[in-house]
Amino acid sequence: MRYGIFFAQDELVNLYNVYKTDAKLKNYIIVWSFKLKTVLFIFLLLTVNNLNSQEGLDDALSDGIKTVVIDPGHGGKDPGCHGAITNEKKVVLEIGLKLGEYIKEKYPEIEVIYTRDTDVFVELDERAKIANENKADLFICIHANAAGASAHGAETYVLGLHRTESQQKVAERENDIIHFEENSEEKYKDFDLSPDAIIAKQLQLSVFLDQSINFASKVQSQFKSIGRYDRGVKQAGFLVLYKTTMPSVLIETGFLTNKKEENFLDDPVNQIKMANSIFKAFQEYKSEIEGVNMMVVDGKGFSEEIKEVEQKLDSNTVEEKKDQIYFKVQIETSKTKMKLTDTRFKGVYVTEYQQDGLFKYTSGIFESDLKSANKYKNVMRDKGFEHAFVVAFKNGKRIPMSEALKLVEK
Repeated sequence: MRYGIFFAQDELVNLYNVYKTDAKLKNYIIVWSFKLKTVLFIFLLLTVNNLNSQEGLDDALSDGIKTVVIDPGHGGKDPGCHGAITNEKKVVLEIGLKLGEYIKEKYPEIEVIYTRDTDVFVELDERAKIANENKADLFICIHANAAGASAHGAETYVLGLHRTESQQKVAERENDIIHFEENSEEKYKDFDLSPDAIIAKQLQLSVFLDQSINFASKVQSQFKSIGRYDRGVKQAGFLVLYKTTMPSVLIETGFLTNKKEENFLDDPVNQIKMANSIFKAFQEYKSEIEGVNMMVVDGKGFSEEIKEVEQKLDSNTVEEKKDQIYFKVQIETSKTKMKLTDTRFKGVYVTEYQQDGLFKYTSGIFESDLKSANKYKNVMRDKGFEHAFVVAFKNGKRIPMSEALKLVEK
């Protein structure tokens, strides 16, 4: 035993002599000592946070969900991303407003606050400030995505470290709004989105992270139930999420850079469906948080509103005025007369006109509004009428598009 002790002492003396004379070893030991201290410090923080998180969450949501802040992204001078026929600020505002309506109707006791309810520009830090000052219990940020033409699907983010380059790019694009703000360099000069800063923020707000992920998962599940491709729940360093102090998510509803997805998100029917999906996820989340079993239902008037919008899109009952220009979408041509209820029309309301010995069928009617006619053309193509195109009429007769455009300009 004594021999063992003397041997250990000798070894320690030798190691100390090497330590004094070998600069590389000395530096190696110092570096790893620092790393070990850092690991132990983070471990202690996590332990303390885990012990306190449930108690903190109980305190934060002890009265249930009383205030929800809905944040439709971009707005005003900042259009967000765009496709061929629409842009992000328009799509997300429609979804956000409808979501708020559904929550208000079912839960009148909940205060619903919008960061914007019109086409105005709101700075990123102001969005978070609105949520914090109103002591929101949930912050729902709604956006649309941009990437390659083949990218598709919906994804929901919480604050965290990105794991892929694509996640980093999403955050960078959404954070880029600060370039529309005045004095942005001065305002955000000390703002730190480094990995260490985000980890520290996660530790600070760990009480809310699990709930953010919980709600995000429910949103994705509801999107999947209406046929949306589920890209999953992800993490990235979004400025607007970094500054909020409650469960917070950023929803990317789809890719406007994908033609099919753009047509989907631009369709008022699908905007209602997306809002309804988020609303159903909210019901699930609220019930779970408050420990109440409640049936998840569609938003009030959901089915009726869908039918009403579809009827407006398919309606051809407009009384055409003399010398006025009308645009319609031609979806079918036949050598023989077809019934207007023919299954080839897939339930779309159509009208017939004849030209050059052929029977031609159109859907939709737009008074001097080529832009809306083109949007509806895309809706028809999405329904399966791949060769749908816009035609122009005056006094019940088809006229060349060039002539129609000149008359509309006048």
